[in-house]
Amino acid sequence: MTKQIFINLPVQDPEKSMALYSALGFTNNPQFSDEQGKCMLWSDSIYLMLLSHQKFASFATKPIADTKAAIAGLYSLSLSSEDEVHTLMTKGLQAGGTEPHEPRNYGFMLQRTLVDFDGHTWELFYMDMSKIPAATAEI
Repeated sequence: MTKQIFINLPVQDPEKSMALYSALGFTNNPQFSDEQGKCMLWSDSIYLMLLSHQKFASFATKPIADTKAAIAGLYSLSLSSEDEVHTLMTKGLQAGGTEPHEPRNYGFMLQRTLVDFDGHTWELFYMDMSKIPAATAEI
């Protein structure tokens, strides 16, 4: 069996969240979606489950974090170019996401941060491996 990753996020409004993630390029899998949760595919092996607080709580053993007040995790999406980072970010902002700070350019990596309706933080980035600084030899 192919190894898969499922990221499960509690959201206030699964339908509204599905629209934002669709704008980012995720596609809905209706086979595993209902009113309480939306299964979104990033690739053949990476899934995002947008679950109502009630449904999420039925799987959880701890209280749901307030991700508008504190970071519970950083989720990163590797993209194929700087243009793709900017394009996806624009689509995410138009769909209602927010950008908490200016883009970060590390020379070898461009990173932009998108926060969804529920405070979940996503890093959209492109890394140019040919620009990564070589390690300095110790003397």
